[in-house]
Amino acid sequence: MSGPGLLRSTAVFSAMTLISRLAGFVRDLLQASLFGTGPAVSAFVVAYRIPNYLRRIFAEGSFSSAFVPVLSELRQKGDEAAMRDFLDHVAGALLAIVVLITGLGMLFAPLIARLFLLFADKDSEQVALTADMLRITFPYLAFISMTALSGAVLNSFRKFGLPAFTPVLHNVGVILSMLLLAKYFEVPEFALAWGVFIAGLLQLLLLWPALGRLGLRPRLRLDFKHEGVRRVFGLMLPTIFSSSVAQLNLLVGTMFASLLVANAQSWLYYSDRLIEFPLGLFGVAIGTVILPHLSRRFADTDVEGYSRALDWGLRMVILISIPAALGLALLAEPLCATLFNYGQFTRHDTAMVAVSVTAMSLGVPAFMISKVLLPAFYARQDTRTPMRAAVYTVFINIGLTILLVTPLWQQKVVAAHGGIALATALAGIANAALLWRYLRRDGLYQATPGWWRLAAQIAAGCLLMALAVLALRAYVGDWSALRGSLRLAWLLAAVGAGALAYAIGLLLAGLRPRHVRER
Repeated sequence: MSGPGLLRSTAVFSAMTLISRLAGFVRDLLQASLFGTGPAVSAFVVAYRIPNYLRRIFAEGSFSSAFVPVLSELRQKGDEAAMRDFLDHVAGALLAIVVLITGLGMLFAPLIARLFLLFADKDSEQVALTADMLRITFPYLAFISMTALSGAVLNSFRKFGLPAFTPVLHNVGVILSMLLLAKYFEVPEFALAWGVFIAGLLQLLLLWPALGRLGLRPRLRLDFKHEGVRRVFGLMLPTIFSSSVAQLNLLVGTMFASLLVANAQSWLYYSDRLIEFPLGLFGVAIGTVILPHLSRRFADTDVEGYSRALDWGLRMVILISIPAALGLALLAEPLCATLFNYGQFTRHDTAMVAVSVTAMSLGVPAFMISKVLLPAFYARQDTRTPMRAAVYTVFINIGLTILLVTPLWQQKVVAAHGGIALATALAGIANAALLWRYLRRDGLYQATPGWWRLAAQIAAGCLLMALAVLALRAYVGDWSALRGSLRLAWLLAAVGAGALAYAIGLLLAGLRPRHVRER
């Protein structure tokens, strides 16, 4: 694939993801205004976060990282019969495993809820609500895992648009459930759990038939001794940590948040939703597009092409992630006020979410860099090296969380959850640094000239951006005091002014569009 092809594929993926993220903000706005941040919402956050973490293992995280390189290798060999046999057996094995885990998750929901609310009171209403919601949300894992397999196959055949659009249905499912089902439950927040169930089913119903149109719909076969199955799951085991380290860190934060006020779970959830916007829009997009490309380069023993593609991916995420992090930090409170501060979501909630957004924004560049560095290992079918980095990162996160949160909790600081967010960000930086160190050690990546010049250009753009955004913030004042339409108008103006100032800064410093194409 040429450089413009990589850029074009990333643009398609990002465009579809943008639609999904905008739908997600509509979902979050409705959730915040209808339900606020009380104990039932926090129970849903935990009940959703657990199957969502498992999704990172059996769906687009660990599974895809192991599956795509093997599928790409079979495609390069041109043996279509072997490729179809591989798809049939991997699909059958994956379905069997996720159905088993789903059943166990529903059966042991009370124990799982107690584990992840470890520090909550023994008779806490939140624990019981979480267990009940887990029984509803766990089937989402089975639906989304088969959806992810479908998406991975489509991506391998350079069909990026539909898999990237599919998460829109997730948001649509939850939105419709909130609007249509909430009134039928004694605890209206149960509509959120059923929305997740419906969302997973809708996504599967869209992508599975798409495989049939390519003539690639698997015939489910179960044989765990099949060579392809053993190979994929053998590669997959070490990636369980490495592909989902951010989610693991969130789960650590979830456990420690049960020490704090019940609303802390919800505050961290909304923070994570804002941080996920640039990660999904750019980091995941570039990582998804680059993985099959790197896999083909490695299969062809094209070391130079492999290194160039990786260098392009790193330049792109650095160019995007640093202003994204700066923008989140500068506009944390206006963003929260505009998107969430309605109905049951109070000004205090806005301030508390802004605290954790600001803290977590420090890790955005590292989170996005990791999205590019991980495929560099997976394309070579090296899953053990990232696993080592992930294990170290989780221990770093636990240590930092204890170090930062304990004194804040003891002093009864209202914004103690900010310590959890900061620990997550710092652990993300450690993970990216470890991955970078291991990659350089292996000698498969050689940086192309011009990195210092790019750093100076980004610094110039960020300086102009900060001046523009701070000037507008000072002019507007208290965002929460404005009515909804004015909040949105001023937020769009601030984002637009910041983006324009950043672009002007880059242009004045000498960056041109041709410089972002793969060489």
